[in-house]
Amino acid sequence: MNLYMGIDPGYSGAIVIVEESEPIHDAVRLSRTEHDVAGFVEEYAPQVQYAILEKVGAMPRQGVSSTFKFGTSYGFCRALLVCYKVPFELVTPAVWQQVMKCRSKGDKNVTKAAAQRLFPRQKVVHATADAMLIAEYARRRATR
Repeated sequence: MNLYMGIDPGYSGAIVIVEESEPIHDAVRLSRTEHDVAGFVEEYAPQVQYAILEKVGAMPRQGVSSTFKFGTSYGFCRALLVCYKVPFELVTPAVWQQVMKCRSKGDKNVTKAAAQRLFPRQKVVHATADAMLIAEYARRRATR
């Protein structure tokens, strides 16, 4: 079974796994414990063909504390991919959103609506919407 992984690295983000022929296989929110998130990646890593980690940086007017927390989450996600030998690429929001036709300009409702259209039988929430779209972007990129 070929799996593809999408990661929205914000603390309120998620990691989503999609299969080659099925919509959503599994997901974990990054608000869970680090141990839970690491166990999730470890479980699926051997079957993940390709992953996309959203390439992000500090946002204007974001506080020092929240920037640090965001950077910590990003580094943690990247380290998990390296440690578990998951092949991955960094992709900016502008790139994956253009391909997935959901340029949000920071409005999470845009990506949530796009994920719901793409996965109508799945429960879509703000915490998982971007990761769902990034995982689908990873599947499309890997299987083209």
